[in-house]
Amino acid sequence: MRKVYTFADLENWDAVTASEPVPIRLAVIGDPVAHSASPPMHNAALAASHIDARYCRLLIHPEEFSAALPLLAKRNFLGVNCTIPHKVAALAAVDHPDDSARRAGGVNTIAFDPDGRLHGFSTDGPGLARAVAEDFGVQLSQLRILVLGAGGGAGRAVSMECAVAPAKHLILLNRNEEKLRPLQSALAEIYPPDRLLFGRWDHDSLLHALQQSDLIINCSALGMNPLDPSPIPAGLLSKNQLVYDTIYTANRTPLNLAADAAGARSSNGFSMLLHQGALAFERWFHRPAPLEVMRNALRDRRTDD
Repeated sequence: MRKVYTFADLENWDAVTASEPVPIRLAVIGDPVAHSASPPMHNAALAASHIDARYCRLLIHPEEFSAALPLLAKRNFLGVNCTIPHKVAALAAVDHPDDSARRAGGVNTIAFDPDGRLHGFSTDGPGLARAVAEDFGVQLSQLRILVLGAGGGAGRAVSMECAVAPAKHLILLNRNEEKLRPLQSALAEIYPPDRLLFGRWDHDSLLHALQQSDLIINCSALGMNPLDPSPIPAGLLSKNQLVYDTIYTANRTPLNLAADAAGARSSNGFSMLLHQGALAFERWFHRPAPLEVMRNALRDRRTDD
């Protein structure tokens, strides 16, 4: 199976995939998408579950997105995952978004009905909740939570999940404070305003927020490059705090390293990727996902393809 397929391939799907021994009926669609670790995880799950289907990476540019969905349905796809930059467009495109998708303001999982109707879900927030419970042995509802980079797509999904839990206290910071306005309006409907703080992500706000937080969640892209500085200097962290970086990588992120230096427990987005993927599997097939199979495939992903 090729590493990445394109919209042009989708238009000629039967010819392009004629040599595939197992039909490709699931995909992650994005731009870019070559880096995605989802295919080895899902292909391992499909094989372990004896499902006659494969999962691929599909490069879809924004201007191709609206035409891609009906083509996918026509090619007998069961569903897709949507990553950057398609989650918001996917919410507008599906026929039946669930509550998690409406809260998140985007869709990362689409299931196709046999009659062509599209069902949309967001498994990012619930995946984060499962990851925190597994990695730290605590529920979001037990914690005072600080979300960094709350104004982006991942930040909104995570913030809404924390509010639904509900977290004991919630602080949302973003470099561009204006990007928090839509989230502020959405949260006003479901979370007590006296337990919620918004602010610009600067040194003083960060210092104040850290003093009131048990769990820090980084939803910004800072740290995606190993040479990036940590979003939080080690000297500002406490050993009693929990730190979760939504960036998934085989190595420790700059924020993880800062947490290590402070003696704090931390994790990265590996576990969130795992659990959001397991939830997507469950939406497509209405059965429990083989979680340990998927976990092992992710651990071995560097040798995949």
